[in-house]
Amino acid sequence: MVITMNMKEVLDGLSYNEKKLLLALDRNGGRGSPADMIAGGDFSLEVEVMGSASWLASKGLAEIKESSERSYALTDPEASAKGLPERHALTAIDAAGGKMSIGDLAQAIPGEDKIAVGWLMRKKLASMADEAGTNVLSLTDAGRKALTQQMPDEVLIAEMLKAPVSEKDADPKVVKDLKGRKGMIKEVVETEREISLTSDGTEAARSGIVLREEVTDVTDELVQSGKWKDVEYRKYDVQTFAPASYAAKKNPLTRLGNEVRELFTDMGFTEMSSEYVQPAFWNMDALFIPQDHPARDMQDTFFLEHPEHLDLEDGELVAKIKAIHENGGDTGSSGWGGEWSEEKASQALLRTHSTVSSIRYIAAHPDAPQKAFSISRIFRKESIDATHLPEFSQIEGIVIDKNANLDMLISLIREFYARMGFDKIHVRPSYFPYTEPSLELEVFFNGKWLELGGAGIFRPEVLAPFGVKYPVLAWGFGFERLAMLKWNIKDIRDLYISDIDSLRKNTVF
Repeated sequence: MVITMNMKEVLDGLSYNEKKLLLALDRNGGRGSPADMIAGGDFSLEVEVMGSASWLASKGLAEIKESSERSYALTDPEASAKGLPERHALTAIDAAGGKMSIGDLAQAIPGEDKIAVGWLMRKKLASMADEAGTNVLSLTDAGRKALTQQMPDEVLIAEMLKAPVSEKDADPKVVKDLKGRKGMIKEVVETEREISLTSDGTEAARSGIVLREEVTDVTDELVQSGKWKDVEYRKYDVQTFAPASYAAKKNPLTRLGNEVRELFTDMGFTEMSSEYVQPAFWNMDALFIPQDHPARDMQDTFFLEHPEHLDLEDGELVAKIKAIHENGGDTGSSGWGGEWSEEKASQALLRTHSTVSSIRYIAAHPDAPQKAFSISRIFRKESIDATHLPEFSQIEGIVIDKNANLDMLISLIREFYARMGFDKIHVRPSYFPYTEPSLELEVFFNGKWLELGGAGIFRPEVLAPFGVKYPVLAWGFGFERLAMLKWNIKDIRDLYISDIDSLRKNTVF
């Protein structure tokens, strides 16, 4: 075979592994997967195969084809095999004659009843009516039909119990519903790679390549022993690709946190903090959140098993909070009514909002003037997607001042976001159990208004137990969402990426 000058230059520039891959592919009929190359005994690691293949492809000697297939699998097959909550509810209601009260259902399927009711209503498997002051569930025609056959999501779960189900074989609507069940299913992506020789690659493989170990570094031992005369040296091409050097930089959330701290401290604020684990008393009750609020449900809050309860310690404060919840205490409010449970208030949980830091700070510093802020990690039972994480951070702030009012609150909010680079800010009325008035904040970004947090003035029911005499302004802003807007990041998970190479190469932050 006559080797052209061009081909000779290419061959001279091939590394030992590149030559080895050329020969292995040629023996395999000109193509093969990384697994084929490893099975043939030429390589031991896929990264070796793909590294050499990439270099061969850059020299026109090989082509790499990739194909990916997405499938869905159960996160916890053992739990899923037990059945869906609404299936348990259907069975219980049917056993009761097709009709059952909400209270009876809670006893029949404890811990699942609230989720089950939601799915029964959503799937129209049952209807609810008030009978003598009691909410009663009755099976619909669809519910009775479901008693004798599997529902679409149950069919898909049964398939996934056997093996992951390909995306093309799964109903998108059913997949979407299962994804909404907070971590019930997960996506599995399998990527297949094939390397094939080009015509030049085949020519190179059959040009009489001889495999010889190459030396890349001249060592003392090589020189002193005289072996340097007999070894083959790796040729270097000054025009070939070389890895770029990147300057060191901080993680974007670290940078943003430093900016926020500097901004608030320049405005005279003190940084406050609190523990991750709190009793529900400080997380909810002290903030005048009623004990039947949906946020206290197991599907929204991480409650601890060990310890299950925490000591509330200050009996006098507990008595004040109890009175305010039941009848308003001395505030002039009527409270929430009903009987307040100290046992419920002592439940241990991971804090669900950073306002815990605020109310604890107020309890320790009730006198005006006070200005404090925090950047606090919080925890909620959220499904992981492009905009949600089960743990994230909030920027919290309070001001206690005898002249504090709504105008001051809005001015502080506008000043904060203006310094963060957002000039267009929209404030609209909202509702929170512990502030009145309450506001939601939006900023104008990329042609639309985006929600960033909430604010308000603490209600008397919140402040009275701590002897606070002046208005307290309070706000909570989304920390990660602010970072996403600031750097136009589409997926919140990118902020916590652990790939140091991606962080180095990112030109946004």
